[in-house]
Amino acid sequence: MKRLTEELPGVPYVAPFAAFIILLGVKNSLDINANWEYPVRVVIVCVILWLVSRAVIPKRPARLLSSVVVGIFVFLIWIAPDWIWPLYRSHWLFENAVVGAAKTSLPSNVRASLGFLVFRLFGTAILVPVIEELFWRGWLMRYLINVDFRKVPLGTYSATSVWLTAVLFATEHGPYWDVGLCAGLIYNSWMLRTRSLADCMIAHAVTNACLAIYVIAGGHWEYWL
Repeated sequence: MKRLTEELPGVPYVAPFAAFIILLGVKNSLDINANWEYPVRVVIVCVILWLVSRAVIPKRPARLLSSVVVGIFVFLIWIAPDWIWPLYRSHWLFENAVVGAAKTSLPSNVRASLGFLVFRLFGTAILVPVIEELFWRGWLMRYLINVDFRKVPLGTYSATSVWLTAVLFATEHGPYWDVGLCAGLIYNSWMLRTRSLADCMIAHAVTNACLAIYVIAGGHWEYWL
C-alpha cells in the first residue's frame, strides 16, 4: 500500500471519494435496498479511508470556531431558497432530466429505521466531509494548477481551479446545484483563507450535521436524495 501511494500520490485523496461514488452508482443501477446498502457503503469506504488515506488526514483545525460559523452559514444558504420560496425547486432549472428532482429516494420504512439513521448521520456528518474535502480541496484544487499537485501548497489561488472545482462540486448535488455552487465557492474561499484542510472538513461537517438534523427533525427528506 505504501509503495502504491508513493507511485500514485493522488490515490489517498481520490480513492475513498471514488469508492463512495462508484458504490452509489451501483446502488442506483441495481435499485438496492437503502436500509442495508448505505451502512455497507459507509463501512467499505471507512475501511478504504483507514487503509489508504489515514496518513493524509489532517489532525487539527487552525480556526475551529470560525470554521463552525462558516459551516452554519453554508447550511443557512442551503435551505434559504426553499424556506423563502416553497415552490422554488419546482422551476425547470432544478427539476429536469439532467439534474433530477428534489425528491427523496428513501422509502418511509427506511426513514423510520434507527440503524439506518445512525449510519446516515455518521456518513453525512463525518465520513462525507472527510472524503469530499480530501478530493475536492485537498487534491483537485491543486491538481488543476499542477498535475504534480504535491508541489502546490494548500490554499494556492488559481481562478480556474477555484471556479472549476466549485462547478464540479455543484454537479454532484443534482437539483441543489445552485446552493451546491455557492457552498463550493465558500469552501474554496475558506481553503484560500485558512490553507487548512482540517478547517474545511470542520466547516463541511457542521453544514452536513445541521442539514441532517433539519431533515430528520423537520421531516425535510427531500434534501436526502
